[in-house]
Amino acid sequence: MSRTEFIEFLSCLADDHPHLEALESSYQEAARVMSARGLANYLEGVKAMCSLGRGEDLILSYIQEMPLVVREIGEDIIPEVVRAVMLLSSHTSGTVLNLLMTNLPLAARRLGDAQVMADFLALTHTLAGKAPRGIRPMMENLDELLGKLTLGGLRRWALWGCQAHQRDLDGQMAYFGLVSESSKAVLQKERRGTPFVDNQRKLNFYLRALWGRAFFMKPTSGDFESRQGMTPFIEDWFLHLPDAFDDFRGINGIETYRAAAAHAAAHLVYTDTAISAQQLTPVHMRCIDVFEDARIEHLAIADFPGLQKLWGRFFEPSTSDEDETLHPALDLMVRMARALIDSEYRDAIDEINAQADDFRKVLSERPLDNQIAWDAGMAFYHLLVRGGVPSLRSVSDFPIPYRDDNRYVWDFDEISYREQGADYIPASQGQVRRKVGLMEFVNEVDVETAGDDAQEIWTLETELFPYEDAGVSFNEMEGKEAVSEPYHYNEWDYHIQLHRPDWATVIEVSQGRGDPDSMDAILVKHRPIAQRIRHLIDALQPQGIVRRRGYEDGEEIDLNAAVRAMTDIRRGIMPDPRIGIRITRHFRDLAVVLLLDLSESTNEPIDKKDKEGPTILSLTRESTGLLAWAMDSIGDPFAIHGFASDGRHDVQYYRFKDFDQPYGDGPKARLAGMTGGLSTRMGAALRHAGWHLNQQPASRRLVLLITDGEPADIDERDPQYLRQDAKKAVEDLAAQGVYTYCLTLDADADRYVSRIFGENRYSIVDKVEKLPERLPAVFAALTG
Repeated sequence: MSRTEFIEFLSCLADDHPHLEALESSYQEAARVMSARGLANYLEGVKAMCSLGRGEDLILSYIQEMPLVVREIGEDIIPEVVRAVMLLSSHTSGTVLNLLMTNLPLAARRLGDAQVMADFLALTHTLAGKAPRGIRPMMENLDELLGKLTLGGLRRWALWGCQAHQRDLDGQMAYFGLVSESSKAVLQKERRGTPFVDNQRKLNFYLRALWGRAFFMKPTSGDFESRQGMTPFIEDWFLHLPDAFDDFRGINGIETYRAAAAHAAAHLVYTDTAISAQQLTPVHMRCIDVFEDARIEHLAIADFPGLQKLWGRFFEPSTSDEDETLHPALDLMVRMARALIDSEYRDAIDEINAQADDFRKVLSERPLDNQIAWDAGMAFYHLLVRGGVPSLRSVSDFPIPYRDDNRYVWDFDEISYREQGADYIPASQGQVRRKVGLMEFVNEVDVETAGDDAQEIWTLETELFPYEDAGVSFNEMEGKEAVSEPYHYNEWDYHIQLHRPDWATVIEVSQGRGDPDSMDAILVKHRPIAQRIRHLIDALQPQGIVRRRGYEDGEEIDLNAAVRAMTDIRRGIMPDPRIGIRITRHFRDLAVVLLLDLSESTNEPIDKKDKEGPTILSLTRESTGLLAWAMDSIGDPFAIHGFASDGRHDVQYYRFKDFDQPYGDGPKARLAGMTGGLSTRMGAALRHAGWHLNQQPASRRLVLLITDGEPADIDERDPQYLRQDAKKAVEDLAAQGVYTYCLTLDADADRYVSRIFGENRYSIVDKVEKLPERLPAVFAALTG
């Protein structure tokens, strides 16, 4: 789909809307992670958001956040999200809808499954009807809530608050905002031991270490009180495990996850054919399940003996009275399962011991034949029904938590779980970009209607000139500057003392080009400053090998000092022992990002009375040119970047020169074409500059920021919010080993700059015209 066709879906936005470039970048990201069907649903969702008339923020959030959600849990969730927003729109405001949308990537990461996410959206709709004032504070604290609760726990916590504060609106705000003591008490009560999302990566490595292959796992939301949804199962080749496990008889949650994952994986590895369920009752099937589980565990233990200890611990006697409440039939099944996995266990009922021994004997002869489980299960059924045929309900809830429901091993006429998904094709097919030769490029069919979501994109390493005499390339005629994928960064909210996840979106875009000769002319214009900088360059350039005298130990002997010492010895005087020379290599292991604030205020003239005089931007360009010349001469790897913002959805980041680029005509042309506009969302820009710096191997990394004012943006009225976020960004970069220094042109910056950057980590240039002289001096002081 072309850019024009995409914009047609944005009927509610003006044709010259300032965020169109950012939205186009998000659309390109969506095209890379979604199939054609998913992309169609995504665009229909855009139309739906427009039709609601709840403000532009909701539309922007939907376009930018949904690719992140799809990347986590798949594109099938898109219609559910659109439906949920449409339902909620009649209950709540556009601000709350926007807050829900911006929290969806966080919820997707914590919940980890599309069905669980759909249940979460259903919960929000329930709350909208029962406690509408509670949705907003709950969304503001969702990071903490999902960090401590499973979806089942969140549901019980929320419904308790609805019931307790049904007619108390202030009580709803306090409860769902985690302010009231009752809210904290119920939250603590509903906390569960070990969440799946925190251990999924470990479990993947665990199973890969055992069987040398990948297994796909998903969480499933369950209710700890009713036990509904807490049983693992296998479907579509996925291992579905509960979203949290409590400790069980002294066994911690991660051990239960290992046992459950290994057991379910053993079904996939050691089950070749399904068992027919024809003419069997559910109780028959539960009896056969006991022996089929024992069969696959026997095979797994034969390959990995350590699994015997892992699974066997779950059958050891409990110190509590929990087992005494089991139904007699279920108790008999648990005892049989223990007798099968533990050959040393002897049950009080001799027939259990005899059947277990017989099964082990047959198992040693035919371990791969699951018919032996059918035969042994039917024999065990006759033992089970001597006291009466038990109901399905009494034997369906097996008390050993790691065992799955065995739907995978059964073959039903109506549906076969083992065959489900056999022809599955992943919804997300990655876009392929590759470089080709000129003849291959021109000989292939040219698809002029192909859009940015094409399956393959071919590129040439050089320009293609269709008419050589004209001297104009295809790119110059029809091409456009590439827009990067969106970069999403957390933002610090000092009100709740938490990061808002993926709150700010940074997009790398390009500005126009100018005359590169104008950057060389700066050296002529500021000739006296350039002469002083040349001395600075000579002082800072690495000197190679440096020989330092006056050491007791060294690589070489200083002959003059040795002669003086020998003379002193013969004269009977205590000699100076410092006769060594140390040889050291003098080098600068430093990488620098010069980050320029290019907000609208930089277009203002320095002298308010002289409207035609030099502007802050022009002096910033001149000082940048001088410093770039100095750094290039010294040999330090450096990059020159700039930024401006138009709200949190569109933080524009400009890369005028990158680390691997020489300071030649290309970067000079970009610096010459540098323009100012928009606002100053400083925290997101600092985080992105830090990300670029962290890709460099240097041991010392510096962000040198030039700004003419404090952080501010059009979508944030609280002046402290962006200041506190910038302060947090500086602290986070410091923890990563990135030093941040600010050179501000705001004469009134004393009131905020020290709180953001810290003492001795900023300089205030009272006279802007002195910037070309001050900037190289500051760099020398920081790096000398």
